[in-house]
Amino acid sequence: MKNFAARVRRISATGPGVRSRTRRSRLGLPHRFEAVGEALTSGSGLLDACAVAGQDLARDGASMQEALDGLRDTAHRTAGGDPPFDAVSSLLTAWGETTLGYLHQLSCDDPLTGLSSQAHLRSRLSELHRLPPTERAVAAHALVVCALPFGDPSEDPVDHFTRAMRLARAGEMARTVFARDETVARVGMHRVAVLARRDDRLGRRVRVLRTLLGGVEGPGSRVPGGPVVRVWIEGLPDTDACTGMLLDELARG
Repeated sequence: MKNFAARVRRISATGPGVRSRTRRSRLGLPHRFEAVGEALTSGSGLLDACAVAGQDLARDGASMQEALDGLRDTAHRTAGGDPPFDAVSSLLTAWGETTLGYLHQLSCDDPLTGLSSQAHLRSRLSELHRLPPTERAVAAHALVVCALPFGDPSEDPVDHFTRAMRLARAGEMARTVFARDETVARVGMHRVAVLARRDDRLGRRVRVLRTLLGGVEGPGSRVPGGPVVRVWIEGLPDTDACTGMLLDELARG
């Protein structure tokens, strides 16, 4: 064991990149800012180094504040003062563009069920609130909520697939009834919500959906004759903030 440790120490003491890593370690530079520190010390390539650091930090999931704190700490350790404005701008521009690119790549669909994601439903609701009040778009729409019962095999925390399949079946039935341009989305772990128009046919369509969903907990249910799928109409609040709170509450149920 002693020979092995000695061998490791000898290996770690050699190689051109090891000395620079050791030096950066002594400086205590934040992660992803090693090249920025070298650029501040040498006086060249600072903007490019900040851009690369911003991209890497965004891919790591670091917040904007973490990126700014890292740059300021690096500048104080290597240059003895705050970073120049151009360096801050380069860092934040790269961080913002990378983050935005990632958000644009996110799918509007829930990958397990094929339903619209909760985030997509939230976006659709916000669009209604942004329309002129004269159109009364919010009052003309409602959420049709389908709540699958608790106490089934999908309550096993590792059985995500079973839970997703039950939600997918419920979503397929909802799309059968609401087959126009309605948004059918997964909300939380046990609910499906449909953003539908509040017209004179809505009540009948909800009754049809309730009948179809009655078979979801059929022969395969753990407790025959137990809880059934609940379906109800949920009105939309007047403000976008309250609508977001409503959606969060439905997701937690």
